[in-house]
Amino acid sequence: MIVLQSLLLAFIAAGAAAVVLTRDPARQAVAMGFYGLLLTLWFLAVNAPDVAYSQLVVGSAIVPFVLLVAVSRTRKQPK
Repeated sequence: MIVLQSLLLAFIAAGAAAVVLTRDPARQAVAMGFYGLLLTLWFLAVNAPDVAYSQLVVGSAIVPFVLLVAVSRTRKQPK
């Protein structure tokens, strides 16, 4: 179990770096969704299924979706 948790922490650190270093807002929202999935797996690994479910719904689905909609509506349309 310790190996799984350590591996997940390494992926979480890499995912956080990917979110921060991504410059395109649309790609950043997608990266944030994958980061949310990694956090969901972490919460499951530490036996917090209620927090994992909340993270799955909010952090992996709703927030990235809202960000993608906001980015698509604020980008200039070609004339």
